[in-house]
Amino acid sequence: MHTLQATRWEYITLKLDVDRFVLGPRIEPSQVSHHLNQFGGDGWELVSMIDVNAGEGRTCDLVAVFKRPAAA
Repeated sequence: MHTLQATRWEYITLKLDVDRFVLGPRIEPSQVSHHLNQFGGDGWELVSMIDVNAGEGRTCDLVAVFKRPAAA
């Protein structure tokens, strides 16, 4: 009989600073792409992006959550 094992995962987070201006947050897309491609190249898959709110609806940071299969 063949038994399937559940995939075990490991996780990592990346905090991306958001430049804050009077008119609101500013995100540099090329910087975000650079980080995503770097982590993806190391086998990490983006699971979620979390908007860290500074109050009054203002974004202060973004947190990227990545996962990949854990080593056996």
